[in-house]
Amino acid sequence: MQQLCNDLGQMMSSAPHSTTVQMRSLPGNHSRAYLDRQQLRESNARSYPRRIPMAIREAKGIFVTDVDGNVYFDCLAGAGTLALGHNHPAVIEAMQQTLTGNYPLHTLDLTTPIKDRFVEELFASLPENFAKRAKIQFCGPTGADAVEAALKLVKTATGRRSVLSFSGGYHGMSHGALSLTGNIAPKSAVPGLMADVHFLPYPYDYRCPFGVGGDNGHKISSRYIEYLLEDPESGIVPPAGMILEVVQGEGGVIPAPDAWLQEMRRITSERDIPLIVDEIQTGWGRTGNLYAFERSGITPDVLLLSKAIGGSLPLSVVLYDEKLDLWKPGAHAGTFRGNQLAMAAGTATLKYIMENQLVDSVKVLGDRLMQNLQQIQGNHPCIGDVRGRGLMVGVEIVNPHGGKTAYPELARKIQKACLERGLILELGGRFGTVVRFLPPLIITADQIDAISEIFAQAVEAVN
Repeated sequence: MQQLCNDLGQMMSSAPHSTTVQMRSLPGNHSRAYLDRQQLRESNARSYPRRIPMAIREAKGIFVTDVDGNVYFDCLAGAGTLALGHNHPAVIEAMQQTLTGNYPLHTLDLTTPIKDRFVEELFASLPENFAKRAKIQFCGPTGADAVEAALKLVKTATGRRSVLSFSGGYHGMSHGALSLTGNIAPKSAVPGLMADVHFLPYPYDYRCPFGVGGDNGHKISSRYIEYLLEDPESGIVPPAGMILEVVQGEGGVIPAPDAWLQEMRRITSERDIPLIVDEIQTGWGRTGNLYAFERSGITPDVLLLSKAIGGSLPLSVVLYDEKLDLWKPGAHAGTFRGNQLAMAAGTATLKYIMENQLVDSVKVLGDRLMQNLQQIQGNHPCIGDVRGRGLMVGVEIVNPHGGKTAYPELARKIQKACLERGLILELGGRFGTVVRFLPPLIITADQIDAISEIFAQAVEAVN
């Protein structure tokens, strides 16, 4: 094992930049030993190791190396957390300066120079019309806690209780957040979830809930929602808020049309319903805009951020219009709201994204990835749809002989074949049949092409 660890540094420097395929038998012997111990001690609720059976020893940029010395392209990137990839020099330097500068690491919600700088940089990154009226609440480490805080915020401000959410949405696994989440599986064994949550149809063009698709699909969705809110017999009391994702991530990488988002903003504004935009996965450049909602020109009342904003460390915040700032001191608290190391890493991440114009490159590289995947789709009828925004792309796998019939078994085989060839991907969407690409924003064009070729070879091998 010691010799293996000594060799890993050399292996990282020779990480794959070509499309040479190396088949692996996974897990390797060393990884298997770690996985066996993990299975003995960890909860049955663990998930990723079941589909990605490895123990990671080293990581740099877009590459990870397991304890057996296998090197992989990481297109999971901490479920979108690692905007700059693993161990980016700018992030590591910020952490080291914090650690060697005798700065406090834990401060509850007391302020510090590090926190003040983070807030300044964050507010400067927001659209001006939102930033000038914004307040910020630091939350516990996870995005789900930001969701919980937002629920308290809008219920307190409006005095109402019901919340509007969308089919296919994902907002976390805590009690209130799970109530807002579309996926039924994790909810089925948990009785007594938050009451008065009402699910609305999200415009999913490939599987339109109204059976029409295109512009007509999202127009019907808007009309239905507006009618529901106007109908005195709808059964829904006036809502405290509406929560949505601009691009549904776990729901299958489904981008909302700009016109539909504009209608949701109009409908909620006219009825004084706070609009909560969940950008926990899309925030800080992932979709080709710094914030995904910017593309449509809307301004939310509440913005939820986590994942990328901690520079790989746990951090979450709620940003909201000052008119909602009616809750009392201590209305939302949490011991780990003051993660100074995460704030320093987050500031370094945001500055790097802005100074190096990564948002512009995300648009270009995202288009390249989409085009590559669409070319693969042309040769494989099992690929029903390729969609996404920026470097958030989904490939929906279907039965090639059954129209749009979901084919989760084939999606899992493709995921496994990619892993054996050195590419880490995750599945999502209805029935787990969408292969998701979430690479770091620092990915190069050559790496996009190499990843695309591995995916093509995996599809060819299992189809």
